Amino acid sequence: MVAVTSTPLIAELDDVVKVGSPARRAHILKQVMDLLRVDADRLDETRTRIFDQVLVLLIEGADAPTLAELSVMLSEIELAPSETVRQLAFHHDARVAAPVLTKSNRLSEKQLIEIANTLGQQHLLAISARPALSEALTDALMRRGDFNVSNALARNGGAHFSECGYATLVGRAERDENLIERLGVRLDIPAKLLRELLDMATDAVRARFLTAKRPVPQEKARTPARVVPPAPIDYTQATSAVVALNRVGKLGDQAVNRFAVRNDYVSVVAALSFMTEVKIEAIEPLMKSDRLYGLIVACKAARLDWSTTTQIIRNRPGCPPLTKPEFERGLEIFDALLLSVAQWTIRFGSVSIAAEKDRAKAAVA
Repeated sequence: MVAVTSTPLIAELDDVVKVGSPARRAHILKQVMDLLRVDADRLDETRTRIFDQVLVLLIEGADAPTLAELSVMLSEIELAPSETVRQLAFHHDARVAAPVLTKSNRLSEKQLIEIANTLGQQHLLAISARPALSEALTDALMRRGDFNVSNALARNGGAHFSECGYATLVGRAERDENLIERLGVRLDIPAKLLRELLDMATDAVRARFLTAKRPVPQEKARTPARVVPPAPIDYTQATSAVVALNRVGKLGDQAVNRFAVRNDYVSVVAALSFMTEVKIEAIEPLMKSDRLYGLIVACKAARLDWSTTTQIIRNRPGCPPLTKPEFERGLEIFDALLLSVAQWTIRFGSVSIAAEKDRAKAAVA
């Protein structure tokens, strides 16, 4: 052992490991953990190696609750002792392995793939919750993972999938409605596979697609911006103008296209509400969503063409510009949607949105 410190704690360590009782060893391990907590913000690679040598000796034979506590602590330390982290990650007890598998940056992709290929479902589930997962790692997780792992991966905004990986998830979704919903809100799913999901989705699931939030990478989710509720918009005048246009037969693509080009989104919302026969409260969220599906459904249900739909999507206030692949995926969805399906979905979804608001009001009351 490298003698870098003269504390009695370190001097005793070899004797403790060789002849000490389990209770004494556990006591020393707790003391080392306390030292590490105090020193966590001042660690460098040299100090980390010293702690590693000490901890590797002490964790042998330690009980699972103590190791789980150590795992939680090390998962939060940027320069955690790497060999100790590795041994905890490979531990057969998922309570011990899960914290470092989920959070520690001291595990290599090769180590994580080895664990995915050899250990149990709870280990795979813990890896599935990591902030970022490569295609190679998600492929490994899906080869052995059960439905819980599939759902966790679909829910993880930092998970990247190969085309084969996505095809595997869509195949599993045939028997899992929750997985259909989680895959349907991902922006990176290939258009062909998204159309397969829409075909297998029930009316209720399609309706939930309208306003469902997409998965967000955890790094962004940890520091949410302060949200200031916008002032309510008065649609009275816009609705009257839309009704007047309809009365003279001029409410159609040309009028709605003009609203969008002029960034008159109060009139766009009023027009879509009137043309789909659903309340404005059901249309408003679709304009602000970072997903296109709900807005495309509303435009299709309103009998608008793709050119007008494009203008509405392109000019939405406060929304970032879409990429060419996102537009191409949107066109495929638009072309594949039957008018009757779009109209049923938007009306069914408006009922669901109203019910959610009623439940929220009741909960506050």
